[in-house]
Amino acid sequence: MSTQINTEENFAAQLNEDSLTFGQLVEWLQSQTTPPSIEEITARLTQVQITSTDLQPYLGFKEGNYWRHRVCRNQSVEMLVICWRPGQKTPIHDHNGSHGVVRVQEGLMWETMFTYEDAQGLRYKSGRECPTSEVTGAAEPDIHQLGNPDVSGQDLITIHVYAPPLGVLKTYKVGSANVDLYTPNDFPTD
Repeated sequence: MSTQINTEENFAAQLNEDSLTFGQLVEWLQSQTTPPSIEEITARLTQVQITSTDLQPYLGFKEGNYWRHRVCRNQSVEMLVICWRPGQKTPIHDHNGSHGVVRVQEGLMWETMFTYEDAQGLRYKSGRECPTSEVTGAAEPDIHQLGNPDVSGQDLITIHVYAPPLGVLKTYKVGSANVDLYTPNDFPTD
């Protein structure tokens, strides 16, 4: 998510409510009939108080790849909990028309951002660490890779909200002009 959002300054004034519960966040997402703005999503992910009990139904790790757990989805928005072991990362991808916001619930997330030009293909732009409690978001176009660094020594749990819901994503390789398509699987069999 290439745009770091300063939650303390930008959004304290946007919502004059007390903190949200996880259930209230899910209810708000499910009530959306049009895709909420990146600012609306960010404000709520900043406010929400999420407990380990809230996340228990969505926690699960596997070897080899991170695991996506869908919390809710409608035509306007979706929310996922993603569980990562050290060294697991996404393919380099964009969101192909959706904007997204991520909250680092537990652990340390690395994000690497890229630029794409037809003549040169994909190139490295920048990278950064996102610690526990950070909320970050990006509007389209945004090409990036997220992951749990090998050196973290701990599992990573992140909360993702996309509006509209993700469909087919574009994936990229550094130094290549080739663009592939990828459909995330929220219901893996292993």
